[in-house]
Amino acid sequence: MEMHSISSSPRTVEDIFKDYSARRTGVVRALTYDVEEFYSLCDPEKENLCLYGHPNESWEVTLPAEEVPPELPEPALGINFARDGMNRRDWLSLIAVHTDCWLLSVAFYFGARLNRNERKRLFSLINDLPTVFEIVTERKLVKDNKPSVDSGSKSRISTKRTIEGQVKSYSTQFDENYGEDEDDEHGETLCGSCGGSYSADEFWIGCDICERWFHGKCVKITPAKAESIKQYKCPSCSTKKSGRQ
Repeated sequence: MEMHSISSSPRTVEDIFKDYSARRTGVVRALTYDVEEFYSLCDPEKENLCLYGHPNESWEVTLPAEEVPPELPEPALGINFARDGMNRRDWLSLIAVHTDCWLLSVAFYFGARLNRNERKRLFSLINDLPTVFEIVTERKLVKDNKPSVDSGSKSRISTKRTIEGQVKSYSTQFDENYGEDEDDEHGETLCGSCGGSYSADEFWIGCDICERWFHGKCVKITPAKAESIKQYKCPSCSTKKSGRQ
């Protein structure tokens, strides 16, 4: 696992929150969009495994750091051991709770150098975002103002960027093991960058590759600029395309 030097760790409220948001984006992706891959990597026959979120918005299931004490606070140890002994949804929810604790511990590890008012502002920024647990368990649902189920990729691509403040037809995929009684419920649309919730008064743009949604401001795309883009690729997919790590 790639470790990041403390000497280059974030120092300001904004930088620490950016680090928190990026790590959070990675683990949310592991527990939602990439849940099948995440599940397969958590083999109970392997040694103690941890779920890490990295500052580049990626995630990793690997062994804990060998050094004692570790450079940064460590995630929950041995998440793989209970995989086959628990209901899948309960297992993911438990990991989500522990992941929220880890994200906060890393943020406040960096935040220990801040003064009282700065730490308060940092927590306020963090608290404005839904927790990983809320996202994984669909606690933050939008009943009356959520996008309808997509009826076809062609119409989705042709309409998704034409109206400011409107989100494309969206269908969140959930594992069939989550239960038949929840098949008609979909989690709210969340920004793939900051994790913020959909709001009708904001411009959003959808990636044609990974089909995640982003606040225009988070990916520096304006409505006018979006109109000239034939196929939008989010920063993550653009990086993968170019072969950069």
